[in-house]
Amino acid sequence: MKKTCDVLILGGGAIGLACARYLLRAGRGVTVLDRNAVGSGASHGNCGTITPSLLPLPAPGTIGRALKWLFKPDAPLRIKPTLDPALLRWLLAFASNCNERDYRRAALIKGELLKASRAWLAELIREDRLDCEFVESGHLTVYRDPRAFERGEREVPLWRELGLAVETLNGAQARAKEAALNDSVVGAHFHPGDARLRPERYVAELARVVRAGGGAIHEGTEVRGFRCENGRIAAVATSSGDYAAKEIVLALGAWSPKLARSLDLHLPIQPGKGYSITYTDGAGAPRLPLVLKERSVCVTSWSSGLRLGSTMEFAGYDDSLNRVRLSALTRAAAEYLRVPVTGRVEEQWCGWRPMTPDDLPILGRAPRWSNLTLACGHGMLGMSLSAATGRLVGELLTGKPGSLDWTPYGIERFVR
Repeated sequence: MKKTCDVLILGGGAIGLACARYLLRAGRGVTVLDRNAVGSGASHGNCGTITPSLLPLPAPGTIGRALKWLFKPDAPLRIKPTLDPALLRWLLAFASNCNERDYRRAALIKGELLKASRAWLAELIREDRLDCEFVESGHLTVYRDPRAFERGEREVPLWRELGLAVETLNGAQARAKEAALNDSVVGAHFHPGDARLRPERYVAELARVVRAGGGAIHEGTEVRGFRCENGRIAAVATSSGDYAAKEIVLALGAWSPKLARSLDLHLPIQPGKGYSITYTDGAGAPRLPLVLKERSVCVTSWSSGLRLGSTMEFAGYDDSLNRVRLSALTRAAAEYLRVPVTGRVEEQWCGWRPMTPDDLPILGRAPRWSNLTLACGHGMLGMSLSAATGRLVGELLTGKPGSLDWTPYGIERFVR
């Protein structure tokens, strides 16, 4: 039998569940579908840093560095040689954004969304009493190479233009701020407005709040297609039968473009594979979240453990654990920290981030289908942008004035 619901959200990660939470608060009925357990995708194993300070990935010089790293298997950014036309088109679009004008434009657009989301996230966690180890700690970006530190200094005016506080520290000041750093660190940037949480606990807590608020979450339910009539989606076909809904939200992360193709929607999203290692504890673990800049590795510690993560690999939907790239995380930590990371390994993980060529999410109404809303393409910032996305989707589907302008994030920007 066909199941009917008010708002049907496809995807039970941080984005889908945040949308569900805000819609429930606005009085809409919500059903969330996920083909696995909620939060088992990119929301599970990332480093959990909340970073308004993170500037766009397509930046001047990125392509040159990627070319130098092309045949280095443990490089921070790796693009697997391929003839995949979708990836090649995406790479060309990404390269076209690696200029000063587009980089600055994307930073200003994304910065507004990130700052708003940072405030709304803290509000959400307080209001719903989410037990997710949220700490407004700030974070340190640290450098061992003086030239890299000098390049980083050039971003300080942009951070300040975005209204983000930043402190420039020399090596001694960085070690005074974070005692876990070793003597090879030559400088750092401290971003006091950033924060951290334990991502899998955040998602589990969102799921708890959604269920407590009357929302339905159906795990183990795979979306297989759509039945469309007269410019709207009449039903979503799943492994558990058909669902009909007044409104549908597509929040499937890196899987969104695969499903969207059956609706003749072409979402320029590529899976950017990231890795992490989680420890139950860590002797000498840093007090603050760290970004080890030259290695593009993140170190986050919580009261419940420690995680090394990051790197970016474009290799399609290959779900194998690349041991070379995984070991690059521990090697990087050993270069920057006084004490090598020790402790029992709880999990080794990889997952796909939904990357757009301009590093901005895709938000808003979909073309052609009157009852479909897009909430995907959040890249490395699903945790950071979850509250803003949820709030904006909630406003859109309840007819309230938008807290922010949707226009810069619409799919229309990719239509030529």
